[in-house]
Amino acid sequence: MFKGVKEWFALINKYGSDNGIVIEHYINSSGLKEIIEGTPIAKEFKHIYACSFFYSPEGKAEWPAVAVDFTAKTQFLFMINKGIRYVKDNKRVNEFKPDIERPIPFRHMIYFGDGETDVPCMKLIKQQGGRSIAVYNSSKRAKKAAAEKLIAENRVNFVCPADYSEGKEIYKVVTTIIDKIKSDYEFKKLLLVHEKKGKKL
Repeated sequence: MFKGVKEWFALINKYGSDNGIVIEHYINSSGLKEIIEGTPIAKEFKHIYACSFFYSPEGKAEWPAVAVDFTAKTQFLFMINKGIRYVKDNKRVNEFKPDIERPIPFRHMIYFGDGETDVPCMKLIKQQGGRSIAVYNSSKRAKKAAAEKLIAENRVNFVCPADYSEGKEIYKVVTTIIDKIKSDYEFKKLLLVHEKKGKKL
């Protein structure tokens, strides 16, 4: 687990709360859901999208229930965007839903990625107006080079060493993004008020 991760959620939730913003956390992983659920940070997530098994009544894993590759991970983003919580409801992903009715707009999403299966998701979020952050283990030069290549190829917005402690680069980037999301929202509300004034004439 990267440095500062355990404390990250309380830290960033408080920042959001202090600024009148509700922050939700999701995991979008090609790893095993059962392993993620056994971590000390599992309780911090509203939902975990990951690989899982069918189990026998005795609790024995019998067959893969959900297999996740990079394509499935992008599908999970649309599920979050449309407010679809359960993987079994994946057919609803293709149902039309106006942007205004989608509970979590892409432009309000921040995606952290540290592996190859995250690249399509990071690019999608960036293209849809959200922000993507490629994080890397600072002790591994190859990981840093791979992350920096992503920003050079315009696939991500930011590249940061994976230290989630207060005051570090990730914290500064994310709090600035939160400030930007809030200011954009307030600006849009103000703009709508003045547009309505014009329609009265």
